[in-house]
Amino acid sequence: MTERPAPSLPWRAYERLAMAFGLGSLALICLLWLPFAMVLYPLLPRSLGQALGRRAISRLARAYLGLLQTVCACRFDLDELDRLRGERSLIVAANHPSLLDAVLILSRLPDAVCVMKASLMDNLLFGSAARLARYIRNHAPVEMVLAAREELRAGSQLLIFPEGTRTTDFPLGPCQPGAGVMASSARVPVQTVLIEFSTPYLGKRWPLFRPPELPLHCRVRLGRRFDPPTDVRAFTQALEAYLRTELTAPPEAKAAGDLAGMASCPKPPAAISS
Repeated sequence: MTERPAPSLPWRAYERLAMAFGLGSLALICLLWLPFAMVLYPLLPRSLGQALGRRAISRLARAYLGLLQTVCACRFDLDELDRLRGERSLIVAANHPSLLDAVLILSRLPDAVCVMKASLMDNLLFGSAARLARYIRNHAPVEMVLAAREELRAGSQLLIFPEGTRTTDFPLGPCQPGAGVMASSARVPVQTVLIEFSTPYLGKRWPLFRPPELPLHCRVRLGRRFDPPTDVRAFTQALEAYLRTELTAPPEAKAAGDLAGMASCPKPPAAISS
């Protein structure tokens, strides 16, 4: 990554305004959906509530990313994720460089269920929406695996970040065995997803109120699809090695990997409603 020229004072001011707008609009969107999610959670049957909750999160995430593109000089290349829409019983395993990662993926996968930290499930802004969508807490390993298996056997897509937290040592932190355990238990494949940012904005070592370096570019691409593992430990090692290799590969090697990853995925439907 080449070092960018020192930005002008007006551009620095714009970056600060863009940061305030981006964080503020996310909080506002969450607050607007909060009362509806709180009321609907106890009233709706589970199946209807989770379908509505997941679709609402996906549409709100897409709207939020649209705002960032329009106002905040952000550019998101997410089209490859559309190849996964309509697939059933699939684990989507992605690296985790930023706080935006779940928003990016869920904006294109409206039926996905997310494995979330218990602290986020109890958060004022995110908790009600996550509970309505029946997202899965990560606080109790056995309960988490059983809940994930139930969702996968019902045909859901499961989004998980194998590192367990945002990346601390780029390009990738150590992968945890959770994805392998869930895939082995439910006997479903694991589709890798690679997230790449032009800068580590909102990463683990990027303070929340540090302005971004704009324009911000993000690309999400499909990687290799792994068969259901029989050896969880070997699978976890192979998954980590693959992600690390792909995230450090030169551009020409990434292009070849993209073709291989796309070949392993079905073609998207002719028309997709958003």
